[in-house]
Amino acid sequence: MATFKMAVIGEEDLIRGYGLLGLELFPAKDSEEGRRILQQLKDDKEFGIIFITESIAQSFAADVAEWGSRPLPSIVYIPGTAGNEGFALERIRRIVERAVGADILMGKEVGKA
Repeated sequence: MATFKMAVIGEEDLIRGYGLLGLELFPAKDSEEGRRILQQLKDDKEFGIIFITESIAQSFAADVAEWGSRPLPSIVYIPGTAGNEGFALERIRRIVERAVGADILMGKEVGKA
């Protein structure tokens, strides 16, 4: 059975705590650096899950969506410097819509009436 590592990419002050959970940290100053790091980790094939802050990933979200069609690594958005920017919910909405053929979330956030 293969064992995969977990990584987190984002602003150093935001990702520091993930190191306590055993994730490998990859600080990025901006989206360009974040994209380079993500590409390296994706090509490395040692990482099963890569967390990335929304603020770093926002300029290359289309690339993340394309990469997300592959089984590994799983790329997961986490809130960035501006808090939750909605990328994660939108990504889940597209995955569900593709799977069931309809937008069952209908533009509503989970937990809101």
